[in-house]
Amino acid sequence: MTTSSDTSNTPSFVALLPLFLFLALFIGAGLYFQSQGVDFAFYQLPSVVAILPAIILALFISKQKLNQSIETFIGGIGHANIIAMCLIYLLAGAFAAVAKATGGVDATVALGLSLVPSNLLLPGFFVIAAFIATAMGTSMGTIAAVAPIALGVADQAQIDLALMAGAVMSGALFGDNLSIISDTTIASTRTQGCEMKDKFKENLIFAIPASLITLVLFTLAAQGQADIAAQEIDFIKVLPYLTILVLAVAGLNVFVVLTVGILLAGISGLLTTDYGVIKFGQDIYAGFSNMQEIFILSMLVGGLAALMQQAGGLAYVNKQIEKLIVRFSKAKGEASPRAAELGMAGIVALTNTCVANNTVSIVVTGDIAKELAGKHQVTPKRAASMLDIFSCIIQGLIPYGAQALLIASTFSISPLEAVSHAWYCLVLAVVAVVIVTIRKRH
Repeated sequence: MTTSSDTSNTPSFVALLPLFLFLALFIGAGLYFQSQGVDFAFYQLPSVVAILPAIILALFISKQKLNQSIETFIGGIGHANIIAMCLIYLLAGAFAAVAKATGGVDATVALGLSLVPSNLLLPGFFVIAAFIATAMGTSMGTIAAVAPIALGVADQAQIDLALMAGAVMSGALFGDNLSIISDTTIASTRTQGCEMKDKFKENLIFAIPASLITLVLFTLAAQGQADIAAQEIDFIKVLPYLTILVLAVAGLNVFVVLTVGILLAGISGLLTTDYGVIKFGQDIYAGFSNMQEIFILSMLVGGLAALMQQAGGLAYVNKQIEKLIVRFSKAKGEASPRAAELGMAGIVALTNTCVANNTVSIVVTGDIAKELAGKHQVTPKRAASMLDIFSCIIQGLIPYGAQALLIASTFSISPLEAVSHAWYCLVLAVVAVVIVTIRKRH
């Protein structure tokens, strides 16, 4: 994320110590609070606080003079990709907040329930969660909106709660991975330098077969049925979501897409309820506030990455991955794009296992993946897709992730039960590895 002309090409393991300190503080605090039985243990120490000692250490071990190191840090924060990413976060947060406040989420859930056959409730809730998450761009928001309804239906139909939780969680992570306005898509496309619509199309290659297999599995596992009471559907409130999907896939600039979405969501509220202009403005600001942590963290990670890159830390990681790529490459003495893609998948998966946050893991590993992609002829859209897919896979499989914790608390089951039934993540992992291994390179 940095383009500093004095970037060091000399690999240095010491330059990675700030990153290890950040992970140690973040993971250590999570494990401690987990041992104390604290809810959402891995979210007690804010990531934006955990990274501060790492930044201080990076400045301390820098080979530059202090003033130069601070300039490098600020340059990393102010990089165009970081600033664009942060602005998109703000707009995405505003859209989600306004759409929820104006009843768009409830209207979309009602529309989905009206289309679900009573004997296909598990695959039905997978589809509902998938659509809402793709439209909203947030798995957490989707789970918060859909899980309470799914719980009531599961109780009525006597469906195993862990199965229903797995269906909702699977759909939520499908949308989180695929959505054009999700923070993972924003982070992966901005760090790799590709268009969101191109990454979306690339992701479909993996998501379509994985989702179809998952639908079959949940259909076969379906148990019980319940007659869902007819609900009033307000198509006007669903319109902003549909518009965003269409405009984004059509390739319209993401800033324009999100602005149109915010305006349409506000107008739908003004036309159908007593929603006022002042409340509209307050909800936009509330949406900005909801993105505060990832906004600040992205800037700080950008600065830390610039310091580590200047000191040779990223060059060291690249060197180690290069060794693995060459070792596993089947090309005649040449490292293959296939091995490079699997290398990106591995490093983002390992990082996400540590930080329990798919967006943070993408931001942290974005520079490394971009250098690997450039060196091994991996297109930006494929690199972005690898980062997003494998970070979301891990996010859906770790019992200490926010998604598992939220749905487990809603359903009153253990997080381990929830992730063990998040079948989409398991299927996507297998499908992704198979496709990366067998598909042709251009």
